[in-house]
Amino acid sequence: MKTTILFIAVLELFSCNRHTGQEVILQRQIDSLQIRLSTTYKPGFGEFMSSIQAHHAKLWFAGKARNWKLADFEIHEIMEAIDDIENYETERDESQEIGMIKPALERVNQAIEQKDPELFEANYRSLTNTCNECHRATNFEFNRVKIPEEQNFSNQDFSVPQ
Repeated sequence: MKTTILFIAVLELFSCNRHTGQEVILQRQIDSLQIRLSTTYKPGFGEFMSSIQAHHAKLWFAGKARNWKLADFEIHEIMEAIDDIENYETERDESQEIGMIKPALERVNQAIEQKDPELFEANYRSLTNTCNECHRATNFEFNRVKIPEEQNFSNQDFSVPQ
């Protein structure tokens, strides 16, 4: 009987040590992943905004050229960047205000879907104004957005492909 109890006690002790060993291994993996995650590149708010600025300009020239496929691509790139800001820049106060741009984006998107150049231009102007409203609301009023006057992407043809 004593031998059986001693055997069971040794088994329990062995299983506890084994469990503790697994916990140590798992904790080391967690620590390693946390270090890797903390050093992983994440675009900053400025990178997201610079991307939006480029797509905003390209959107204008695509719409003016009535290249609706390209305009559709560009508006969705802006929408994606806005979503990314909301997901990845949660610690920034500006992220709390960025949602104000979504209705203006949706109106531009609808004009693109309707392939309506006049509606596109009106809604694009509204989008641009909304960008500036957001900048004012977040104390970035010094960063004013405007409708592009000249095409700066000399390596892109905005005309509709034939």
